[in-house]
Amino acid sequence: MHPFLGCRNFIEMVTDPIADYLTRIRNAISANHRVVEIPASNLKKEMTKVLHDKGYIQNFRFEDDNLQGKIKIALKYNPETKQPAITKLERISKPGLRKYSSADSLPRVLNGLGVAILSTSKGVLTDKEARKEHIGGEVLCYVY
Repeated sequence: MHPFLGCRNFIEMVTDPIADYLTRIRNAISANHRVVEIPASNLKKEMTKVLHDKGYIQNFRFEDDNLQGKIKIALKYNPETKQPAITKLERISKPGLRKYSSADSLPRVLNGLGVAILSTSKGVLTDKEARKEHIGGEVLCYVY
């Protein structure tokens, strides 16, 4: 038996927080939840802002609980068909294999219908914004 099972103060150590962030959103969408709560970090906050700006989520709120903080995301669904705005979230750069892209070779997701979220020297940007700024960076994920 694992020594921490049943212990209330055990905090799970996540080795890839971005994959955890995407998985929590993916799971909430597949369960048709309206709101998902995610542990906060500055990178996750910036990714959430990008998702909101591009219309993939309805709204978000950052809550400070004197520890790590939380991000509450209101997921977006089509009112008639009940289909989620996010069809797929795909992690690209992983801790074991980072994927970087130069300004000249930025990825296009679904011929421009989706977005690639990048971590650049000018902050978290979409592939289109990075192309306009002519900067490359780490390709975090694809959203469509």
